Amino acid sequence: LKTASLNATQIAAGRAKAKVQGGMRSAGLGRLGNAIGNGGDLGKRGAVRAQGGGWSASGWVHVRSKSERTVGAIEAYTAGAEISPRKGRWLWIASDDIPARVGRRSVTPETYNRLGLATKIGPLVFVLTPSGRALLVVQGASLSASGKSRSAKSLRKNGGLRKGQVAAETIVAFVGIRRTSRAARVDVNAIMRDAQASLPGLIDQQLGSR
Repeated sequence: LKTASLNATQIAAGRAKAKVQGGMRSAGLGRLGNAIGNGGDLGKRGAVRAQGGGWSASGWVHVRSKSERTVGAIEAYTAGAEISPRKGRWLWIASDDIPARVGRRSVTPETYNRLGLATKIGPLVFVLTPSGRALLVVQGASLSASGKSRSAKSLRKNGGLRKGQVAAETIVAFVGIRRTSRAARVDVNAIMRDAQASLPGLIDQQLGSR
């Protein structure tokens, strides 16, 4: 029974890890699932754990990464999170008119100038609308004539338009919000409950295979 329990918990943990990773891929979380690992008493100890007058056998799913950013992202996507700005009053969300990334760098108000976008598109100007919305806008630039997203560009030095562009008096680059909620995208608790419920059947299979 001890050997069967060790094998069953190892199998259940492996299947649970695969479900968590699959859920992350389905939710569009890219390679974030690669940071998920699994283990068990079978692999770590090769034996059950003595517990009082009896014993236990365990399997587990864990985050392998030591990166605070990765761990925080996994927590947000699996448990939900309330996201508030770390610096200043606003959490800035990029619009669809400006690039989301330049190379490997995400475009934020902090990186906008360093990535050369103040020259390629135009400098950011803070605007607070009458309704209280905070915006960072670019004035006197251009957008794709075909409506293509991420197409904002500056005018030529002589004020003329680049090929395929139309003039845009004001382009919203970032929208500021004070805080936002992120709902969990992967129900890890449900996956773990399924793994626990599968253990009696897995133990029976292991006993029957001996």
